[in-house]
Amino acid sequence: MFTKQEIVDALRGHLIVSAQAYPGEPMRDPRTIAQVAASVVRGGAAAVRVQGLSDIQATRSAVEVPVIGLWKDGTEGVAITPTYQHAHAVASAGAHVVALDGTRRERPDGLSLTQTIERLHEETNALVMADCGSLDDALTAAESGADFIGTTLAGYSGERAKTTGPDLELLEQIKAADLAPMLVAEGRIHSPDDAAGALSAGAEAVVVGTAITHPATITSRFVDACENS
Repeated sequence: MFTKQEIVDALRGHLIVSAQAYPGEPMRDPRTIAQVAASVVRGGAAAVRVQGLSDIQATRSAVEVPVIGLWKDGTEGVAITPTYQHAHAVASAGAHVVALDGTRRERPDGLSLTQTIERLHEETNALVMADCGSLDDALTAAESGADFIGTTLAGYSGERAKTTGPDLELLEQIKAADLAPMLVAEGRIHSPDDAAGALSAGAEAVVVGTAITHPATITSRFVDACENS
């Protein structure tokens, strides 16, 4: 098991890769996701982010880097690890870091973000990554005891417009607030230049998913380029 400092040190200035597949897709299999995770680690990923209890368990057995786990339940509102029960299950499946909705929206179980994070810290060894959508979310998440703040929900929670690439303005705002949790950029990071730009804007680590691990999307971009050439 990694200590918090070991995880922070491993992630700072480095790349985290999100390996996820949507329901019904050919890659939607824990063994496949674990193999993808192992492949990106071979390429230099400092950590991996995976969804679903079976994927977390399989990935823990396949890699020796920190695993950020989450459980998506639903498609509207608070859906990323929405309740304490979801969060505890993610930790029990082996995630070193539990990623959960870090917005100020009401959680389905009625617990506050502070209550959820405090219980996780008390009852498990997992750290917490709060997926935020705004500066106010980040401020609240920091006060609630989150270990990491992600910009995952910027453009999706209704508080900020959806940017074409990473929300650099939000990263700069959160960086200027000088919060204790590590700031992680996530969302619409399409290229190495986007990743570098996010770090320059204040992120201490970067999560990239679709641009690396979603073959259907990557292929469609090449198809569009060929058809429009």
